[in-house]
Amino acid sequence: MPEPLLELRGVSKAFGNQRVLDDINLCIYPDDALAILGPSGTGKSTVLRLIAGLLEPDKGDIYIAGQRRQGLLQDGHHHVRMSMVFQQSALFDSLTVAENVGFYLYHHTRLPEVRIREIVSEKLAMVGLSGMEDLYPAQLSGGMRKRVSLARAIVNNPDDTEDDPRLLLYDEPTAGLDPIASTVVEQLIRDLKERTGHAYVIVTHQNSTIEHTGDRLILLYQGRICWQGSRAEAQTTDDPYLRQFLNGDITGPIRVIDQVGTATL
Repeated sequence: MPEPLLELRGVSKAFGNQRVLDDINLCIYPDDALAILGPSGTGKSTVLRLIAGLLEPDKGDIYIAGQRRQGLLQDGHHHVRMSMVFQQSALFDSLTVAENVGFYLYHHTRLPEVRIREIVSEKLAMVGLSGMEDLYPAQLSGGMRKRVSLARAIVNNPDDTEDDPRLLLYDEPTAGLDPIASTVVEQLIRDLKERTGHAYVIVTHQNSTIEHTGDRLILLYQGRICWQGSRAEAQTTDDPYLRQFLNGDITGPIRVIDQVGTATL
């Protein structure tokens, strides 16, 4: 196996009295297309925020390109640039599409505005949104807003060889989209990987997104990794946790919480 791009070693995280992650070990490799699965509230998005440096673990260590990370993202340079696509797109409503996509370049480089516009237009073309630069998020459909957030995630300064994001983090990128819009986003995620070579980690519970974007799968439940393997292995395994999750069964080892808050097995 190649050297991990990023590694979580014995990572735990709690919010108040609720332990969300419990002694997680996870490697992400330079060519990974990793999907993190699991029921709602099982810690999937927390894993992404720990990877991105938006949260610190309560216990354990995070290594980036072999070096132990100290503190949060803003506390220092960590040698591997990452970008995150948030579940609700997280666009600035008062900014145009071009200003949203170019936000990083405007605030972290000294590139002239004309050059930034060129880069922004190039990235928008990659996600099928040419000519949308001067629109506002409110003028876009949900699927188009998702694609704007993808374009923003892959923006880089071409004059800086270390600026290209090597790891993309997708938090439920197809949540709330109709099946056609979901397929468009899923194909874009694959296409961007082929064109840029970026590794990615995607949090999802949608079967179509799992099938189209996950080469390697990890199932989280009750703060622990209870199954991991390739997509091909997922189709043949008899693991009761994974089978219940993928089939949407209400009976099995994963506890089901009903509308009145009682748990069944």
